[in-house]
Amino acid sequence: MATIAGMTDEIIPGSEADADARVLASALRMRILRLCLDDALTNKEIAVRLKMAPATTYHHVRLLAERGFLAAQEERRGNRGAREVPYLATRKSWRSRMGPGQHRILVQAFLDELALADVRKVETIRLGVRLSGADRDEMMRKFVAIFSEYADRAPDPDGEPWSLFFTAHEDVGRERTDVKAARLSELPDGGSGG
Repeated sequence: MATIAGMTDEIIPGSEADADARVLASALRMRILRLCLDDALTNKEIAVRLKMAPATTYHHVRLLAERGFLAAQEERRGNRGAREVPYLATRKSWRSRMGPGQHRILVQAFLDELALADVRKVETIRLGVRLSGADRDEMMRKFVAIFSEYADRAPDPDGEPWSLFFTAHEDVGRERTDVKAARLSELPDGGSGG
């Protein structure tokens, strides 16, 4: 199965990858990583952008930092002289394995971010195709290459921030009835559901 930068839904329970996957199993934490992608933000700044209490976001920031997804930057003084630690995303999540069901978390994070976007600056493409296994693998390799190319680019300090989201899924609603019947007959209960 082609995956983006080696990410898969297969993880080894109890491993470092499993611990990382558990930390990434939150749409809120995925959004925090996106907020800290280009600019180091303090917990308070993150909370303001997410319209949440700093105590709520602190727990998530701490977990992300402990697993190496956020890196603490040089300490600074806030408006009232308080000590503040800004955090910058390390991009480790781009290369991390995904846990089971992670696609739903990524979709939710994307929808939360999309809801804030100016609709005049949203580009959407949707396509249905029917491909052989080899053609599907080729398509996925090409998408992986495109995403990897842009992920590896240094951010343009004068550029606009953009978010890309890609998902490919089996389109079960378009499955031919003869293929669906054959799959159901291969199930232990013959597809009867009982």
